[in-house]
Amino acid sequence: MKQSKHSIFNDIPDEQKSGVVFKNHQLKKKIIKLLDKKGATTINDISKKFNSSSPKVNKLIQELIDEGLIEDLGKAETDVGRRPHLYGLIGDSMYFLGVDLGRNSIEIGLMDFNENPIHFSRDIEFNLENSEKSLLQLCDIINRFIDQNPGWRNKIVRIGVNLSGRVNHLSGYSHNFFNFTKTPLSSILEEKTGVPCFIENDTRARAFYEFYSHKSKDSGNILYINADYGLGLGVLAQGRLLYGKSGYAGEFGHIPFFDNEIICICGKKGCLETEVSGRALEKQFKDKLKEGQSSSLQHSFVNLENIRMDDIIKAANNDDTLSIELIGVMAEKLGKGVTTLIHLYNPELIIFGGALAKSKDHFFLPLQMTVNKYSLSIVRADTQLELSKGTEGAGVLGACYLAKHKVLNPNPS
Repeated sequence: MKQSKHSIFNDIPDEQKSGVVFKNHQLKKKIIKLLDKKGATTINDISKKFNSSSPKVNKLIQELIDEGLIEDLGKAETDVGRRPHLYGLIGDSMYFLGVDLGRNSIEIGLMDFNENPIHFSRDIEFNLENSEKSLLQLCDIINRFIDQNPGWRNKIVRIGVNLSGRVNHLSGYSHNFFNFTKTPLSSILEEKTGVPCFIENDTRARAFYEFYSHKSKDSGNILYINADYGLGLGVLAQGRLLYGKSGYAGEFGHIPFFDNEIICICGKKGCLETEVSGRALEKQFKDKLKEGQSSSLQHSFVNLENIRMDDIIKAANNDDTLSIELIGVMAEKLGKGVTTLIHLYNPELIIFGGALAKSKDHFFLPLQMTVNKYSLSIVRADTQLELSKGTEGAGVLGACYLAKHKVLNPNPS
């Protein structure tokens, strides 16, 4: 891993992990994390929080000011005694870059230390393949985004890249894409961009965004179901992402749920994803048209094979009967799977995102009815079901938030 542009976030060699220098290094990290969580704070409050002397804290504060990480915000308002100085983070001191890979496009976003969005680029044309050409194109797109502004590159301290499928965030390997070399994908991205990188499963990144945003941030145990071309699950247990032994926890879509002969993209038969996913929706829709059923989409496409999941969802939201029927049946099947998750995890909250969730009540109402029908009421009573707010760029923001989290919390969790 390359060194951060701010020395406080660089790892200390094992032989130096003792003594005053190391302790001060760790205390400065704690101060940064406190300011990030609490906002503007006085030296006295920091001293009390970490049971450290005011002169020592003052010295470390000055070092952090010299590093360009925090600033003196002036004197606090108080009615008694001398007014102490407040110190806070400089949002513009460092940036985090998030990259979200779709099948045919990429979204990239830049966020500062105070979580303010700096710049976003959406719908960048890209063909996601397990090839060197596709990987080099990805690196080129990232570098061109960074080079839009001469000042960005020196401030970006971490890049997070989201991919679908099986991703090991610790080793930096993706087992579905860009796995044609023994070198970890994260290392290749780091070499090509000059910035420390990590890779993450796209559903987990979105789950982390949901946890970080609005009221779900107050929930300790939440599930995020990404119902898109595939079917993914992100689990937050006690506010921490659940990865499992090798980083592959959440393969909800590959539970052998059906007794069918449909081969899943994983190579197995009968996976939940074979009948509950955007891929399944496209196939089912086209099969129904071939059987003679009708849809408003027949008037929009000369070649019906060009109909995609997003077209079907838009048609459902415009009252297309066939689209609504297929999405409803799919939601009922998903509801049975969700019931299993409720019984296993007893979560406070389950959030449904992804393209299928954009069909709103056509998807959500039959899902709710099925969950109510099949789940144990005493367990179900603890769980709230919600549609994602559908924030544009949620995957990118999730990658940015995770990048910041990894900088402030470098130990794997």
